[in-house]
Order: sequence, then structure tokens, then C-alpha cells
Amino acid sequence: MKIAIAGGHGQIALLLARQITDAGHDAVAIVRNPAHVADVEQQGARAIIADLEQLDDDDLALRLRGVDAVVFAAGAGPGSGAERKLSVDRDGAILLADAAERVGIRRYVMISAMAADSYDPALAVVPAQDDDAVFQVYLRAKAEADANLRARSLRWTIVRPGALLDTPPQGTVDVGPTVPRGSIPRADVATVVLHALLDDSAVGVQFEVTSGDTPIPAALDALT
Repeated sequence: MKIAIAGGHGQIALLLARQITDAGHDAVAIVRNPAHVADVEQQGARAIIADLEQLDDDDLALRLRGVDAVVFAAGAGPGSGAERKLSVDRDGAILLADAAERVGIRRYVMISAMAADSYDPALAVVPAQDDDAVFQVYLRAKAEADANLRARSLRWTIVRPGALLDTPPQGTVDVGPTVPRGSIPRADVATVVLHALLDDSAVGVQFEVTSGDTPIPAALDALT
């Protein structure tokens, strides 16, 4: 498979690129900063320089020709304002779906956020009044992007991880429509995405995931 990762310089994305490459497939990292090309190439990925906040779906679709599946791992990141939570975390995900449909890519895996649908509508507005409100806008952006994807005929999977850790992977998880709040290593999130893609599992499923006791392949198989 040839798998394109939007937000290709993110921590989960870099781990996923290495896992894709090690599994014998082709990783394509979509990055907006040319300075990040070397980092993604070190993980075995090929870089595409494209700014999701500047392109339209036609432009992005041209860059995705020959790709079999896409992963949305992009985010405005810590310290960004509420406006960019919407333009990247929401609108970037929708743009990727539009481009995928335009070029005939059917498989789409979204990396979302646990409890995204629980955002406070009164606080999740732009301009945001404080940092708590910015976080509510972030959850709103994720929730609206997920809802947009669920309404499409794409073969989608929405992964909603708990608090992200930089600890070594465990390889075992707890998954379900909702699970108790918890944490999960970024490397395990990458592995969840990899198995969803390569095993073609959890299609049409949105689920939360934290560290748990079930091996990742078995956990995803149980979802479907």
C-alpha cells in the first residue's frame, strides 16, 4: 500500500511512517515546512510539501495520485489559537476527505481525540476568551471533522486516543465506543492506525482507545 499521512511531521505521524516502512509499504508524509523533509525521510517516508491551510481540494488531490489510503494526523498544536484549531484540525481534515474522494481514494483513518463530542458549545467559540476556551474549540474542531467524515461513503475509521505519552509501546489496549479516561503511548496509537489500514479492520467504526490488556490486532478485530 501507499499511505499518505497529513501532518507528517507530528510525533505519531513519524512513528507511523517508520512502522509503515518497516512493514514493507510506502509512506508519504504531507508536511508544510520544507525544513521537515529530512526528518520524515529518516523514517523512510517520501515527503510532499503542502500547506493544508493554503491548498484547495483540487491541488491536494493532484498530490495524492497513486495513494491507496490517507491518515489525518495533523493538528495546529500547542500554543496555536482557536482560529487555527478550526482551520487545521477541522478544515484540514475535511479538505483531505474532499481530495481523497476527488482522486478515488476510499480508505481514510482519522486520529481524533477522546471525548471530542463533549465540548462546551458556549465556550467553543472564536475568538476564545481563555486557554480553557481554546481547548473547547479544539474539541469542537475534532468533533465536527469526525461528523463530516462519518457522513461520507468513504471507508473510514476514527481513532480517539486518550492522553498521549512518549513512553515505550505496550502493544495492548482498551477500545470501545467510549472507554474510561486514560493514557496511551503515541507508538501504540501509530500501531492501532497501522493495523486498521493493513488488516482493513474497524471500517465504519469510531472508537476511543487507551492502554489496556488486549493485543491491538485482537482489539480492532473485536470492533468489527
